[in-house]
Amino acid sequence: MDDFILTTPVAFFIFNRPDTTEQVFEQIRQAKPVKLLVIADGPRSTHPTDVEKCAITQAIIDKVDWECEVLTNYSEKNLGCKTRMSTGLDWVLSTVKEAIILEHDTLPHPSFFRYCQELLTKYRDDERIMTISGCNFQFAKKRTDYSYYFSHCVHCWGWATWRRAWQYYDVSMSLWPEIANGQWLTAILSQDVGLIYWQKIFDLTYHGYINTWDYQWVFNCWSQNGLCILPNVNLVSNIGFSTEGTHTTNTSSQVANLPVQPMNFPLLHPLFMLRNTEADDFTQQLYNSGEM
Repeated sequence: MDDFILTTPVAFFIFNRPDTTEQVFEQIRQAKPVKLLVIADGPRSTHPTDVEKCAITQAIIDKVDWECEVLTNYSEKNLGCKTRMSTGLDWVLSTVKEAIILEHDTLPHPSFFRYCQELLTKYRDDERIMTISGCNFQFAKKRTDYSYYFSHCVHCWGWATWRRAWQYYDVSMSLWPEIANGQWLTAILSQDVGLIYWQKIFDLTYHGYINTWDYQWVFNCWSQNGLCILPNVNLVSNIGFSTEGTHTTNTSSQVANLPVQPMNFPLLHPLFMLRNTEADDFTQQLYNSGEM
């Protein structure tokens, strides 16, 4: 991988966790992207220590010591996860046509960047693919002999996408009332319990009871009948599980701090584009159990 050059822009979302941010930044520094877009949320008025923590975290970006165009989008006030992530991604994908996306607690294996870049190029004009993820939650169960497989599971702990896919993103989920009572979910989910789970999640998200951005992305990918690419090995570890996490507070979760493995190159591409239902059903059980 010594001859690999990361030409794909990297978007890096940060907040108030200098400890995890430093670790993820070091992996970005090793990858040396030519363009780095940094999005930061502002301190919370109810947390006096946020001012200092946010400042220390943002100062990490000043350590860029390679040839790189750095663009920043920092909020002075706290927008919260839902608004900061959605507006940040709107900014990223209006600025560049495709990007690799990392948050301050998503620690990638070095091969993650090449994996994303090669697949962003291969599927750039294939509208069946909406997103490329670095996550594998199969716990060493080998699902394919190829380097990756197709899935309806949209994982966003280290991922990549294109402007052409993000154009469908709607944080308000305005299409939900129109199709909530239809049978469209049955074409995506093969388990009744999965239907119940996602019907509830989408309903709660639409009505504002869940302060997040990513369930909307799942909904938008599915509403366009889109697929996600998942690697055959886990390329990203979420190191943010702690009492300070926004949504990742269960430190005993099976998906916390998962070990990463290298992706082998050249990539072995599947010869067909059918989602792996066995892998998806396994992941749905994790959602049902509250692990995801």
